[in-house]
Amino acid sequence: MKTSIKLELSEARHMAAAALQKAAQIGVPETVCVVDEGGYPLVLERMDGARVTGPQIAWNKAFTAAGHKRSTHLFNQAPNGPALPGNEAFGIQWSFEGRFAIFVGGFPIVIDDEVVGGVGLSGGNGEQDTHCGLAALQALQELLRGHRVLVAADIKK
Repeated sequence: MKTSIKLELSEARHMAAAALQKAAQIGVPETVCVVDEGGYPLVLERMDGARVTGPQIAWNKAFTAAGHKRSTHLFNQAPNGPALPGNEAFGIQWSFEGRFAIFVGGFPIVIDDEVVGGVGLSGGNGEQDTHCGLAALQALQELLRGHRVLVAADIKK
């Protein structure tokens, strides 16, 4: 039987705090969502002044990243993004009652080569969302010194 690594609430809170700290540093009101391996929220926080649509979008991005084990922007990245017209997953964004996000801002959380959840950001442009997502992953890496945490924008497991 395989022993699985589970993301704990304290770790998810640590990630969210790092993402929001980065957002404040770069001056963009963000929403962050950290989900478990099943795509269910552990932490969902919206900064003052962030869009009211942010929580659902951030959750969708985190859900997609965790469930499909890849950064969300990779779905529509030319030339081989699977969700691009003519490719094998074209239309996938309408799956799961429209919860499947195929644009920048969702990243799987990979610990010791295992996807244990996802982090999603909404509120900035793609570059800003990516900076905040990477800050969250970097914070987890620093917290879990005895484990390998993948800190990268383009994650595909």
